[in-house]
Amino acid sequence: MLIDLALRLGSPAGPRQRLSILIFHRVLPRPDTLHDDLPDAQRFDQLVGWLCRWFQVLPLDQAIRRLEDGSLPARAAAITFDDGYADNLTVAVPVLQRHGVTATFFIAASFLDGGRMWNDTVAEALRICRADHLDLRDLGLANYALTDPPARRSALSSLLGHAKYLPQPERQRLVDEIAQRVGERLPDDLMMTTKQLLALRDAGMQVGGHTLTHPILARIDDRQAREEIAGGKARLESILGQHIELFAYPNGVPGRDYGRQHVEIIRQAGFRAAFTTAAGAAGRGSHLYQMPRFTPWDRSRLRFGARMVRNLSVAEAVV
Repeated sequence: MLIDLALRLGSPAGPRQRLSILIFHRVLPRPDTLHDDLPDAQRFDQLVGWLCRWFQVLPLDQAIRRLEDGSLPARAAAITFDDGYADNLTVAVPVLQRHGVTATFFIAASFLDGGRMWNDTVAEALRICRADHLDLRDLGLANYALTDPPARRSALSSLLGHAKYLPQPERQRLVDEIAQRVGERLPDDLMMTTKQLLALRDAGMQVGGHTLTHPILARIDDRQAREEIAGGKARLESILGQHIELFAYPNGVPGRDYGRQHVEIIRQAGFRAAFTTAAGAAGRGSHLYQMPRFTPWDRSRLRFGARMVRNLSVAEAVV
C-alpha cells in the first residue's frame, strides 16, 4: 500500500529515525452526545489496530532511550494519555492489552481520589442541567441554549474557550458559579483513585508527571510552577514507590502554555524527558524536554494513515 511505503520512507531506522507519539485523554465506554470528539472503546480499538498495523509501538521510556542511542526501529510509535481519567484504566487498558501495547499515562496528581478538573465541572453541569437555557449574561457571557445535544456542545465549547486562559482563581469562581446555578450533584468519579493508579501500574502501564493541579504553567509564577511540577512528581513516586522520569506539559503549546524557564524547572526536578502537544514526530536532534505529540482523529483508515504520514514532516515547535 501507499501508506506502508510512505511510512517506510518517512520513518526509517538509522540516522533518519522518527518517533511518532500519540496523545489521548479519555476513552469512553460508549459514544457520548456531549463529547462526540472523544473515542469510545470500539473506536479506540480501531485506532490502536491501525497503529499496530503500520507502526512498531514501543513503551515510551524505551522509545526515548532508543531515540537517544540511534537504535529506533523503522516506523516507531508510542501511545500516551494525559490527566488521569478513570476510564483510562477501565476502558482503554483492556484495549491496549488485547493489542499487546504499553502506554504511558501522565497523571495530574491532585485529582486522584475524587477530584474533578475544571473543564469537567462545566461539561457535567451542562450535561445535567434540566433547564433549556443557562443565562450567564450577568457575568458578561451569554444566555446559552441547552435545547439539544448540538446546543449543549456549542455552549460547552464557548465556555471552555472563554475560561481556559483566565487566571486560575477567576476561572474557578466562574466554574463554581456555573455548577451552583445548575444546582445538581456532579459526578466525583471521573478521575482515577489511588487504588486504580496502582492497578494501572500493575497492568504493566507506565506513569508520568503532569503537575499537581494541571495549571497552564505560563499563567502562574515560577515558584508555583516548581511546586506544581516537583509536587506532582513526589506524590506519584510516594504512591507508586518508583521513580517518575517522564513529564507532559499541561495544555502543552510551546510559547503559549509554557516557556523556557519551565523546561529548565522540569530538568532540575529530575525528569529525563518532557512532552508537548505540538504536532510533529521526534527525531535524533529533537529537544529531549520538548518532544512533540500528535493524534489524527480521522474516521477512515486511509485518512488516519495519510495524516500520520504527513505528521512525519511537520516542523517541530519549541520555545
